[in-house]
Amino acid sequence: MDRKKYYMTTAIAYTSGKPHIGNTYEIVLADSIARYRRFQGYDVFFQTGTDEHGQKIELKAAEQGVTPQEFVDDVAGQIHQIWDLMDTSYDKFIRTTDKDHEAQIQKIFKYMYDKGDIYKGYYEGLYCTPCESFFTESQLVDGKCPDCGREVQPAKEEAYFFKMSKYADRLIEHINSHPEFIQPVSRKNEMMNNFLLPGLQDLCVSRTSFKWGIPVDFDPKHVVYVWLDALSNYITGIGYECGSESSDLFKKNWPADLHLIGKDIIRFHTIYWPIFLMSLDLPLPKQIFGHPWLLQGDGKMSKSKGNVLYADELADFFGVDAVRYFVLHEMPFENDGVITWELMVERLNSELANTLGNLVNRTISMSNKYFGGAVTNAGVTEDVDEDLKKTVLNTLPKVSEKMDQLRVADAITEIFNLFKRCNKYIDETMPWALAKDEAKKDRLATVLYNLVESISYGAVLLEAFMPSTSKLILEQLNAKSRTMDEMGVFGLHASGTKVTDKPQILFARLDVNEVLEKAEEKKAAAEAAAKEKDPVIDIEPKKNISFDDFTKLQFQVGEILSCEAVPKADKLLCSQVKIGSQVRQIVSGIRSAYTPEEMVGKKVMVLVNLEPRKIRGLVSEGMLLCAEDADGNLSLMAPEKPMPAGAEIC
Repeated sequence: MDRKKYYMTTAIAYTSGKPHIGNTYEIVLADSIARYRRFQGYDVFFQTGTDEHGQKIELKAAEQGVTPQEFVDDVAGQIHQIWDLMDTSYDKFIRTTDKDHEAQIQKIFKYMYDKGDIYKGYYEGLYCTPCESFFTESQLVDGKCPDCGREVQPAKEEAYFFKMSKYADRLIEHINSHPEFIQPVSRKNEMMNNFLLPGLQDLCVSRTSFKWGIPVDFDPKHVVYVWLDALSNYITGIGYECGSESSDLFKKNWPADLHLIGKDIIRFHTIYWPIFLMSLDLPLPKQIFGHPWLLQGDGKMSKSKGNVLYADELADFFGVDAVRYFVLHEMPFENDGVITWELMVERLNSELANTLGNLVNRTISMSNKYFGGAVTNAGVTEDVDEDLKKTVLNTLPKVSEKMDQLRVADAITEIFNLFKRCNKYIDETMPWALAKDEAKKDRLATVLYNLVESISYGAVLLEAFMPSTSKLILEQLNAKSRTMDEMGVFGLHASGTKVTDKPQILFARLDVNEVLEKAEEKKAAAEAAAKEKDPVIDIEPKKNISFDDFTKLQFQVGEILSCEAVPKADKLLCSQVKIGSQVRQIVSGIRSAYTPEEMVGKKVMVLVNLEPRKIRGLVSEGMLLCAEDADGNLSLMAPEKPMPAGAEIC
């Protein structure tokens, strides 16, 4: 009998840097779904990979003095390593620098152009480099990118555009007639109300301002828009051939059953991607699930905020399966979850070490102590046994129902409810008391058999979420794994089978203070190492000056009393600067880095004996000193310690 296919994907990880635990959550979530679908009997194809083109990568490679290809090779290797570390069972790892993918993207672009869906035009708008996206003024949130919250910059260039409006009505009709298409429902409402119903603008699908991308083969000064490139991996990775016969793998698996993505990229997957597929005359994916974020204590993880946690770092402390348990169990279906060191220790101690680990260890220890390890069903039952059996056999349908709804956290809760019921069963039956009465030996044997059978049943279900732990439990109980069809019966564990005589502790309890201390030590060591690797900038040296020349320059600390933007001058700010008892007016080209409001109150370094000059009709009586990095970002020079206005800088 042919198994029903199930094709699922994650978003492909952007190779701008090492993925943090929030990024890693997605691959672990996807893996748990893929494993459970296999357990249900599906023929699963699970694809993940890396997104490797774009301006951001080009800039980062330049900063490190390597080629973009060298840069993405390194980062893709790190991502691959972490995905493998987290025991994820993907079938395909695609890279958008794969030659077969790049060739298909060029064909797709040409196909859309020849069809009249893509045309050449001219773009002027606001561009977010990290998101590789253009926005109108009205789409900004507080003047910043609506997706990532970063600054946007004016951009103007020749570009190719996709006629989004051509397919908008068709997409709206599809969403309305397929309520399962976008999940959760809140994400669907957001896309409909904020983007589709107000009307779609044509989408810029090429760039000329950088080179690290897939060239448009019939107009090579253009590279393909990164999202058209990246999204298409879902079809190119399984053998889609634009304009010719696609592979058997593609014919078998497309349309995708599930695209699992973060809520921050839901717009690209539920609007752009379906419209691209309509242009290609391909069916749409069956479901797109925009999962929430995993936040670290004080908000979304960010390297700039210094609150980034990495999967390999956490695995060193807690073990891979403990990290998998935490990120899967602590994430609600729709709302953001939170990860902290303290919470991880708490969950490990209470749920993993106590509820699960202690249960398995106690059961094995009692089996060895009372029966030399042999687990025998003596058939001496009591009413309490029936309630345990009922709980066990009801767990599978509950878990399957939750997994069908993609409520993974709730599914894990159902499994741990089974383990909690086992612990309660120990308290109810009191094996240690039964052991004191020879007449109750068969009853004791039955109790321990019921425990081993129940734990084995739970361990089989646990495999999708904590595969190594599941395997270790079954090995220690000397129990066999089970198919879905075998899960409807209680009592499949072979009577007389011996448990291990050398049980391993599944999860050791941890002291939260010790963990926090070690985490701080590691963080400090990492920061020290990073400082050693800080990038440097070499500039062309100017002609040497004499000491007498230097003494002619007068530097003092200035306090900015007020500041205004200079009208009709995008780069200029006009500041009133207190220097000693004087107040001077200084015009500076630093508007790209500071708002007028940010300037007020700052203590800064001022060159005070610069000849006054007029700038845009305003007299400037000095110069504020700044540092500038390789990207042109400015930072005002300021005294490290509190200094009065007018203090000499010498």
